[in-house]
Amino acid sequence: MKVMILNTGCANLASLKYSIKKLGFNAIISSNIDKLSTSDKLFIPGVGTPMAAMKKIKLNNLYSFIKNYKGLVLGICLGMQLLCHVSEECLGVKMLDVFNVKVIRIKAENIFLPHNGWNTVNWDNKNILFKNINEKERFYFLHSYALPINKYTVCRSNYGINFSAAIQKNNFFGVQFHPEKSGSAGSKLIKNFLEI
Repeated sequence: MKVMILNTGCANLASLKYSIKKLGFNAIISSNIDKLSTSDKLFIPGVGTPMAAMKKIKLNNLYSFIKNYKGLVLGICLGMQLLCHVSEECLGVKMLDVFNVKVIRIKAENIFLPHNGWNTVNWDNKNILFKNINEKERFYFLHSYALPINKYTVCRSNYGINFSAAIQKNNFFGVQFHPEKSGSAGSKLIKNFLEI
């Protein structure tokens, strides 16, 4: 199995690569379409803005490649949001539109942004990503924008508002939190994804 991490130019890629290596898998970081096309699993991480990440994706001719990718994809934080239709953070930027959902800014009284730190997640029907992970487990979040609850939501969290903590559509998965920074629960989730 070949595991790749998409270099969006907007992420601390080393920590994700190290988390994958600790599980016994080797991951290659790349934005080269020829290398990425040989992969079975693709991580799309992200810290930063959709504008910068989409600029890099389009510069490397990866827009159609990602939308039509046949392996398994896991978008992390901004990487999950990039898979959506549009974001309030930059309404003029066309995102990947795998999930026809609008990313919104978290708006609630008496909260500070970004949502930064540990928070619980809850699910109605347990997704394969959360195999052997206890309900109400805590994961590490760092974001000011989020996906509302929608038909693709498999797991939710709350920070002033309820939002999608994880989504899935066919071979595309996304998590709003950072599993690579979420201790043993995050490691289990990455392992579950790699073993699908």
